Amino acid sequence: MTKRALISGVTGQDGSYLAELLLEKGYEVHGIVRRSSTETFERIKHLADRIELHQADLLDQVSLLSTIQACQPTELYNLAAQSFVPTSWVQPSLTGEFTGLGVTRMLEAIRVVDPSIRFYQASSSEMYGRVQQTPQNEETDFYPRSPYAVAKLYGHWITVNYRESYDIYAVSGILFNHESPRRGREFVTRKITETVARIKLGLQDELRLGNTEAKRDWGYAKEYVEAMWLMMQRDQPTDYVIGTGEQHSVRECYEAAFAFVGLDPKDFVKTDSNLVRPAEVDTLLADPTKATKELGWTAQTTFTELIEIMVEADLEAQEKATGRRRGDSTSR
Repeated sequence: MTKRALISGVTGQDGSYLAELLLEKGYEVHGIVRRSSTETFERIKHLADRIELHQADLLDQVSLLSTIQACQPTELYNLAAQSFVPTSWVQPSLTGEFTGLGVTRMLEAIRVVDPSIRFYQASSSEMYGRVQQTPQNEETDFYPRSPYAVAKLYGHWITVNYRESYDIYAVSGILFNHESPRRGREFVTRKITETVARIKLGLQDELRLGNTEAKRDWGYAKEYVEAMWLMMQRDQPTDYVIGTGEQHSVRECYEAAFAFVGLDPKDFVKTDSNLVRPAEVDTLLADPTKATKELGWTAQTTFTELIEIMVEADLEAQEKATGRRRGDSTSR
């Protein structure tokens, strides 16, 4: 029997990579999209004739119920959220509705329609916040430091609650930062790689950043979606930390990006206090031992390789969009 997957957040970075992976594995893939005046399907346009899209919204219980009834998935991956941490300070209530209560609406729809559907929840390393131990594993206490992280923690625990209360196969992947050329431009890694590409082509003069000493465990999103899938294939549902086990600072990120294009960051990087979070998360570092042991999953792409992949993709995209070339006299 062909497996059928339903992905919320299918138009995002993780959703697009997961859709590709599941198609390769022979799944019938469906995706949930929100109706908006400007529909952005850029990341999945190459899959348009291979996946079926359904309009629904994490704020609307009825739409989730009707979509799950229509789709009848064997696996449901909940990747949709208001996922940008700075926005969660500006819109804390909306972030809670999408990122926290939206998970409850999805789980409740599964409970009502078909409790045999396997459910994956995208949890976040941001839940560790002011870290209580380093590195962080599945047993580390949480200490969220943003409205986004608090909402993610609610989503995480409600997933555990439905698993234990209703015997639903529900798992959470506590994914540490994972990036790619498909990362949203508002996230710091993509901001860095795209700006460095534009500086290289003579299209921009500076890169403005907040806390450059913040440290994260950064991996390649294309690899992380495989960990999601592996979690859903186990006999018993349980949660996993997914990360590389190495950490690097924002400073190291921009230094690697500038090194790739042969420029000195001292000439271009400016610190902007307006970009510093109200409550900072200074350090996050994964201990992915359980995932390695039980799932057989380990990160393959190094930090420097990841940054270089992203810079090269942004250089190509900027060249295509602007007509500039790396060898032009206007480029650096």
